[in-house]
Amino acid sequence: MSIHKYLLDEHVNPRFKRAVHQQNPEIVVWCIGDPGAPPHETPDPDILRWCEKHGFTLITNNRASMPVHLRDHLAAGRHVPGIFILNPKMTMRQTAEELAVIWGASEPEEHLDLVHFLPIT
Repeated sequence: MSIHKYLLDEHVNPRFKRAVHQQNPEIVVWCIGDPGAPPHETPDPDILRWCEKHGFTLITNNRASMPVHLRDHLAAGRHVPGIFILNPKMTMRQTAEELAVIWGASEPEEHLDLVHFLPIT
């Protein structure tokens, strides 16, 4: 069994990290710019390659271009543990609860190469 690890895109409010940890402190949540994570201003295709290499599911609010980048990533024979696109109508707490439910109720492999628009539960 593997576990979800989440990477918050740089345009996602970094307070989501704390909100998710309030739901469950065991959840691994990194932000773009954290030590070991891609630096700020990393191009989206490079973020997808990093997520693939390190096994992180991307949390983003990039509804327009991220699905296109994923399509190109998959067409190149690559994979990604998944992408969750935030819903602007959900509060931070609702989103953190949703990510905690996903973390506890599913296997990362269930989201392989998929884009999900929150909420999915």
